[in-house]
Amino acid sequence: MDFQDRLMDIELALTEQQRMLDELNEVIILQGKQIDALKKENVFLKNLIERESVKPLSEETPPPHY
Repeated sequence: MDFQDRLMDIELALTEQQRMLDELNEVIILQGKQIDALKKENVFLKNLIERESVKPLSEETPPPHY
């Protein structure tokens, strides 16, 4: 194998690695967006649970028949 063939093999390997890096970067960006959306949803659900949960007896409004 001469120098030109070796150089071509290295360039092809480098091109393939760059393609894989680009694909991985896209996956990371997408996952970051998904994590951000899940964090927002988590905060929303946590706030909803806190508003809708049963309050301590000291905070509960007595029923109208009292």
